[in-house]
Amino acid sequence: MGTSTFVVAATSTEVLNVIAAFAGGLFIAGALVCAVVFGMRIRDRELPRPRPEDQPHLPTTGPIREIREIREPDEVPMSEERERLMPYQLHTSGTRRGKDQARKRWLPGSSGSFGSGGIGHT
Repeated sequence: MGTSTFVVAATSTEVLNVIAAFAGGLFIAGALVCAVVFGMRIRDRELPRPRPEDQPHLPTTGPIREIREIREPDEVPMSEERERLMPYQLHTSGTRRGKDQARKRWLPGSSGSFGSGGIGHT
């Protein structure tokens, strides 16, 4: 009589485990379906995506190329009262094109980038 009760108890535990796993799977599947539905509702409220004709186009003259040139610094005027200059007191002419267009190169033996002065690689 003891053996049959053990088999019935073991079988009922296995059945309960299968039922619990199935219920957990249903819960996870339902949560995923709800997440997809929620995402679709959010996406429906967003602005429509731009059409290809709404995208920017190249100018009729073709692509604009990068221009590299060395610029001369613009001098900051001194205030007569030696007070701080306000933005409206500065002229906005910008910088001028430099006479020497040769790039300044790094010199071997100098301090390296950003003036760190470190030993660097030898």
